[in-house]
Amino acid sequence: MAFNDFREFLDLCRKEHDLIEVDRYIDLNLEIGKALKKSYVNDGPVIIFKNNGTEFPAVGGVFGNRVKALRALNVKNKDVLSWFAGVIDKPVPPVIVQDAPCQEIIIEGEDVDLSKYPIPQFSSLDGGPYLTAGISISKDPETEITDLGHYRFQAIGKNYFGFMAQPFHRLGKNCTKANALGMKKFEMALVVGTDPALAYTCQIQNVPDSTDDWGLAGALRGQPVELVKCKTIDVEVPAMAEFVFELEIDFETKVSEGPLGEFTGYMTPASEKPIARVKAVTHRKNPYFQVLLTGKPVTENHILKNIPLEASFFNFMKKQFPSIKDVAVNPSGGVQNYVVISMTQRYANDARHAILAAMSSNVRPKWVIVVDPDIDVHNSAEVEWALSFRVNPVRDVILVNNVPSAPLDPSSHGDTLQSKTNSTIGIDATMPFGEEYATVAEVTGWEEYEFPELDASR
Repeated sequence: MAFNDFREFLDLCRKEHDLIEVDRYIDLNLEIGKALKKSYVNDGPVIIFKNNGTEFPAVGGVFGNRVKALRALNVKNKDVLSWFAGVIDKPVPPVIVQDAPCQEIIIEGEDVDLSKYPIPQFSSLDGGPYLTAGISISKDPETEITDLGHYRFQAIGKNYFGFMAQPFHRLGKNCTKANALGMKKFEMALVVGTDPALAYTCQIQNVPDSTDDWGLAGALRGQPVELVKCKTIDVEVPAMAEFVFELEIDFETKVSEGPLGEFTGYMTPASEKPIARVKAVTHRKNPYFQVLLTGKPVTENHILKNIPLEASFFNFMKKQFPSIKDVAVNPSGGVQNYVVISMTQRYANDARHAILAAMSSNVRPKWVIVVDPDIDVHNSAEVEWALSFRVNPVRDVILVNNVPSAPLDPSSHGDTLQSKTNSTIGIDATMPFGEEYATVAEVTGWEEYEFPELDASR
């Protein structure tokens, strides 16, 4: 089942008693960040902040836990990796429509005022209000292939954002290419409030730059995404979106953007960035404005990234190593820096090959651990057991220095995002191939053992 729009997902959350509406005033400046953090820590519901100083309700906590994440995809936890692997290579192209709810209201030119929208400042350390839940839609300036991504946009002026696009992500590549081609302006859209499947599409990694993300989004939805052309720029956007910001990036005009508490859990300093001028804002009647808390792991941002990034990484690795059973790209590592893979080795040092492949993937992990299939990659105690008793460090540890890193990792070195490097470590925590190993000391049959006294005590 695909959700027709953002509202259908909210309706299902309401039906599942997993949504609350807050009528009292909640200040967009810092208070909303505290509310979302407290709700996340307490495994809270989706929250609609109806009274926030603007005419538009703000909606947070949409990806607040794995239950909501799986609900958005309509898939069971045990099936999610195999389901992703089954659909990711079967794109469903979009369809174009002429009239769309996302353009029921149109604001252009001098009437654009970003202060009218519920864009929060989450932390007192942030440089200002940030739109973090927006889906960025841009096209390769040569091929016109569409990228969907999540990037941070700071509302700085009345009608412009400062933004950050890391150089190895596709928006960053598109901007670099446009600049190199001598384009002084580059058009893109920023969309807020969609069928959640589109947000998951943004997090799919390890696919070629030739991948059109509308086809991926259609694959996740099981039906085409309906698109409509923007009013002032040559970009197509989801017809059922709540809000659309039509942007023109000006490479020659720079602004200080930042700092922001990033997915790493650390503040990234302010730096000069191009501005994204808002040419128009379109939205539905009575729209909802989605907001997304990020910062020290684990937050809603990490839950959003976790399933699609794990699934796309699993799909990428399994094509090379078919004996891989499971992967974990842990939220605590920013859904990037810490990767665990379980696999059956087909030959001596097969695990080392998998480590090197993972290191060279677009995930850019700092830690890669490979374990046997009897280890649950999502259980830190089991992984630590394998590290403690199946590893001979001098034999099983691979250290590679001076490789491209996650640019926002504060332990990386380099003056610019493009120059950031680090080292990466791989640990083969599998039992040696073809050799007998010590017998696991495990009580068997306990799962089926009937113990009524224990059940009665609960």
